[in-house]
Amino acid sequence: MSELLYLLVLLACPVGMGAMMWWMSRSHGSAPQPNEDDHAELAGLRAEVDELRAERSTTDSHPGRAERSR
Repeated sequence: MSELLYLLVLLACPVGMGAMMWWMSRSHGSAPQPNEDDHAELAGLRAEVDELRAERSTTDSHPGRAERSR
């Protein structure tokens, strides 16, 4: 009987890990799809990033101007 208990304890980790992997692989298929609002928000954020990069490149070319504006 004690040998069976040791066997169950030894198998608990791999069986539990396999069950978690199976459960997680099933849950990845139900990820929500982006909608039109998400696309619009993403486009707005990309435009903002482009503006900030352009501003930074202008400021980097004139280092004295960046220090004065702070």
